Order: sequence, then C-alpha cells, then structure tokens
Amino acid sequence: MNSVDFASIRNHNESAVCEAVVAGAARYPGLSHNPELLADVACVALNRLQPRYIRHEVDMAFYMTERERSESEKGVQDAVEFAFGFVQARTAMRARG
Repeated sequence: MNSVDFASIRNHNESAVCEAVVAGAARYPGLSHNPELLADVACVALNRLQPRYIRHEVDMAFYMTERERSESEKGVQDAVEFAFGFVQARTAMRARG
C-alpha cells in the first residue's frame, strides 16, 4: 500500500476562530494578556462548531456558496463571543474560590 500523507488535512475553522479570538481579545481585558486563556477561548469556540476539514484553503472557496460562507463566518463569531463569556465567567469563579 502506498504511503498517504495526512499532514495537509486541517479544520478550516481553526484559523477563522484564532483570527476572531485575536481580533476580539481587546474587549476582554481580563483575558487579553493571558495566552493560556485565549487558547482556552479558541478551544471552547471550536468545540461549538462543526468541523470543516480541508486540505487547501481554495477547497472552501470552491465548495461553499456565498450563503454558506456568510453562515460559517457568523457561526464563528457567535461561537467566539460565547467562548469569551464562558472563559471569563470560569476565570472569575476560580478567582473567588
């Protein structure tokens, strides 16, 4: 059997979520200076989204309609907003306890 290189497979949402976390971090001063908490935000957001596996970025551009692309972008934004609130609340609870 031929060797198959799976290294090029990735979840398209990862880069979109990471970009949204970086863009939104300034609105959450209690989290924005802590890379560990920002990574937690990204994980929470990604777990709320359906994975969309691709090998090349052009795959998404070719296979998604404009409506699907718009819905995907909104889903990422909604998931990231939820994740910031979730991590912020958990961090505050830990600080009290």
